[in-house]
Amino acid sequence: MLIHVKIEPEAKKDEIIMKNETSYIVSVKEKAENNAANAKMLSLVATYFKVKRHSVHILTGHHARGKIVEIEK
Repeated sequence: MLIHVKIEPEAKKDEIIMKNETSYIVSVKEKAENNAANAKMLSLVATYFKVKRHSVHILTGHHARGKIVEIEK
């Protein structure tokens, strides 16, 4: 399953907001440095979809706020 994610680093709290079935806004407390925000985003997405962390991968947008994320079920 592929989803579009807009990540918001340095937020006040960690949360996921669903815009529609394939589009989400993910807010994380971590800074966008040393891959910390991406790592936290992947953990949140894995928890949200009830899959293991290694089942969630960034396909495009590693250094951008807009990303396409693959979730293997």
